[in-house]
Amino acid sequence: MSARVLMYTTAVCPFCIRAKQLLKARGVETIEEIRIDLDPDRRDEMMQKTQRRTVPQIYIGDTHVGGCDDLYALDAAGQLLSLLDGQA
Repeated sequence: MSARVLMYTTAVCPFCIRAKQLLKARGVETIEEIRIDLDPDRRDEMMQKTQRRTVPQIYIGDTHVGGCDDLYALDAAGQLLSLLDGQA
């Protein structure tokens, strides 16, 4: 996998855990996590970039995938692997 994966998360978010499990199952070895529960400024950054308040917020490369449900929908549509390979 060549695309960079960035995820805004919190420590106890079950959706964050599910999203990370799916990404790892699809071959992602490194997920850059930004813990917004530890840094309120990063929460503000996330909300400005995504216009959303909930976690996780997932970026693959420059593409904002959205949250956990969005990630699973992308996988079900057969588009997650090509995005992870940088072919989107």
